[in-house]
Amino acid sequence: MSTNAHVIFLKRPGAEGIPADDNFGFEKFPYPASPDTGEVLIKTLYLSVDPALRCRMNEDTGVHYVTPWEIGKEVDGFMGVGQVVQSADPGFSPGDIVESQAGWPWVAFFKRKQEEQNPLRKVDTALLGGNLTLPLTVLGLIGLTAYLGIKEKGGISAGQNQTLVVSGAAGACGSIAGQLGRLEGCARVVGICGSKEKCLFLTEELGFDAAINYKTENVKERLATLCPEGVDVYFDNVGGEISDTVISQMNKNSNVILCGQIAVYNKDLPYPPPIPENIENRIKEMSINRTRFLVLNYAEKFEETMKKLAELVLSGKIKVRETTMEGLENTGKAFVSMMNGGNIGKQLVHVADPQ
Repeated sequence: MSTNAHVIFLKRPGAEGIPADDNFGFEKFPYPASPDTGEVLIKTLYLSVDPALRCRMNEDTGVHYVTPWEIGKEVDGFMGVGQVVQSADPGFSPGDIVESQAGWPWVAFFKRKQEEQNPLRKVDTALLGGNLTLPLTVLGLIGLTAYLGIKEKGGISAGQNQTLVVSGAAGACGSIAGQLGRLEGCARVVGICGSKEKCLFLTEELGFDAAINYKTENVKERLATLCPEGVDVYFDNVGGEISDTVISQMNKNSNVILCGQIAVYNKDLPYPPPIPENIENRIKEMSINRTRFLVLNYAEKFEETMKKLAELVLSGKIKVRETTMEGLENTGKAFVSMMNGGNIGKQLVHVADPQ
């Protein structure tokens, strides 16, 4: 090997701008030197691109736990899967498949020391059925967010005839959350998404009872028809007008799982963003529980949750869908496509194959 390559951040779209391909660049540069003591040299195999990265394109992310990307600098995302090429850390050997849930750079090869905050974890490929991308979907932060959101904030009780609505339902987190809601005991699961193909995916592949295409259907009218007894649990991935519509049809003492607000990620607003006065009033009048959900606050439950998720996947009780773009040079393009709803399930980038 004589060269390396990475994605760099070229310009900000503006706090209320729409991300575009030209916000990102692609450069080649020298291959890394051999790792120093305690370091491992890693080849990236797969990258995750995530809606929550949108705030890093701004000068101020609006949250304390992630920093803005710097102009002209290498982009670091959240999750990735790679293979150890060389190791000067006794805990890793060449050939090991590793993953991390935070701080994975958009680069072909990189060196890294083991960290307590963002640890590298060796992947037991046998437990994944050979699917190296599962740590980036259901067996990673995505699955943890869906599972713990449903368990900790959903208020679901089997046999109570509860209705769950999921917005962004054909995305990485929403598609898993809907399936988990059913397993937890919801009698009815309705998804909201943005295309006929996505609606069919939800109902025909994942077992949702119904799906609403917000681009071609009247969400308010369809919800009233599909959820005649109201909504008991709302897994909110999008915010904005869609969420206002769902909340207006929620029952007394119901629960909103405030997971994401992608509809307003391109607007200069605090997180969680403000909502209209009439919706605030509805929440108070109906005693609807709507508090921010941050999966990192439940770190002590991660290990146990991961075991349960692995069992559900390997037993076929949870299905996972991915949209994969080829090539590190297209990572920025994949991010833009995902922000525009171009993915079904998790948006990934395939960078290289293991050796």
